[in-house]
Amino acid sequence: MKSWVDTAAAALISGTAASLAMTAALALLAKKEGKGALQPINSTSHWLHGEQASLTRSLDVSHTGLGFGTHHVSALFWALIFERWLATRPRRTPLLLLRDAAAMSTIAALVDYGITPKRFTPGWEEVLSKRSMGLTYAAMALGLTAGAMLSHG
Repeated sequence: MKSWVDTAAAALISGTAASLAMTAALALLAKKEGKGALQPINSTSHWLHGEQASLTRSLDVSHTGLGFGTHHVSALFWALIFERWLATRPRRTPLLLLRDAAAMSTIAALVDYGITPKRFTPGWEEVLSKRSMGLTYAAMALGLTAGAMLSHG
């Protein structure tokens, strides 16, 4: 089994890939729904700024920086769990990695929107449709898979 240091290093790669894939999906889906590209990430700062954060369309440190930072740390958290799971299993094919990443993404969505207090959800429900939110979690699965493929050689 991998050490925790190796697992954390792998999680840094897969979590960053997931974070970036999700951020791109959020921006594209927001634009498709007629919203500002930054609104979903800005809305993630609602844990500090309240619900008005979802109305912020422009780039600023207070909303965009905090929102992206919060989102990125969350992606790293889920990636650490994902990578620890992979460390306890035999080497995976890309298809099995995608299956496991899809399961992790589903768990993340259920926790984020099922048991997490509203103040600490991602906040995307204030900007995006449920369909777009689901597609964002699918992007998470793709990012986790791509990152795991990179980190596992």
